[in-house]
Amino acid sequence: MEWILGVGFFVAAACIVQGILLILRPKWDPASRAFDKRLETFTATATGPQQQTGDIKKRRVFSDIPRFNDLLAKISMVQRFDDLVVKARSPLNLGTFLLISCILALSSYLILFILTRGYLIPILFALGVAATPFLYLLLKIRQRAAKFEKQLPDALDLMARSLRAGHAFSGGLQMVAQEFDEPIGVEFMQVLKEINFGASVDQALKNMTTRVDVPDLKFFTISVIIQRESGGNLADILQSIAHLMRERFKLLGKIKALSAEGKLSAIILIALPFVVVFALTILNPKYLQDLVQDAAGKVFIIIALCMMGLGVAIIRKIINIRV
Repeated sequence: MEWILGVGFFVAAACIVQGILLILRPKWDPASRAFDKRLETFTATATGPQQQTGDIKKRRVFSDIPRFNDLLAKISMVQRFDDLVVKARSPLNLGTFLLISCILALSSYLILFILTRGYLIPILFALGVAATPFLYLLLKIRQRAAKFEKQLPDALDLMARSLRAGHAFSGGLQMVAQEFDEPIGVEFMQVLKEINFGASVDQALKNMTTRVDVPDLKFFTISVIIQRESGGNLADILQSIAHLMRERFKLLGKIKALSAEGKLSAIILIALPFVVVFALTILNPKYLQDLVQDAAGKVFIIIALCMMGLGVAIIRKIINIRV
């Protein structure tokens, strides 16, 4: 039982650290800060009436319960969690996710407290369980961003053909919004709505980059902003970006094929100790009792788990090649 709690403690701590790092990524990631600074330089709002209409923003409702919504609106950190809900396009609001997290945390704490009669491990495990709804949102955001990235080259080709046919840039956006399904069709339709409500094209595109974390979309946004300021053939620019994206996808496919063996080896090496411990626990439960009950054995287990986590990080760093 104690080694199971040790594994649960390790998983809960890893989930908490991963969630905090992902939420605070815009603050510590140099690439994100450099992009935001560069994008703000190109999207400086103009003076006069456009300055008043460029900041049009729909007010978010954090919860259907008025008092709870007012309470959440007073907390500045809540906006970061609400950004996850917006990026995942979840039908549920932030208040619902917070209530689900509280229910999961309370129920898991009570169950572990009854089983262990302790306080520290149930609290840490409850915190890890409470983060699962937001980890689900992060998973949905990644899946949505991956699908958006696959659709983007075809969307840019469609916009380039639309521009060559004589349509305006907004006409190309409308064609993409009508011809493509979720997520790129929905996001481009949102850009059109913001433009129709009075926001500038630059600001509407910048808002889309905050909702969808795709590097190629940021390149598209910066290219459009620069072209609108300095001029040039936008159709050729969009077609070039689409071509580069397709070539990058081909290179990524080759890299995945070459690194598949390393990934499989990593999965086997990480899963093997847990499979052996599980088999020994079922076949001979007394075999691991001395290791689990002894104080030095517990230290060795913690050291082994930390070394396995370090090994996973190193292997992932080696096989995760960014293009």
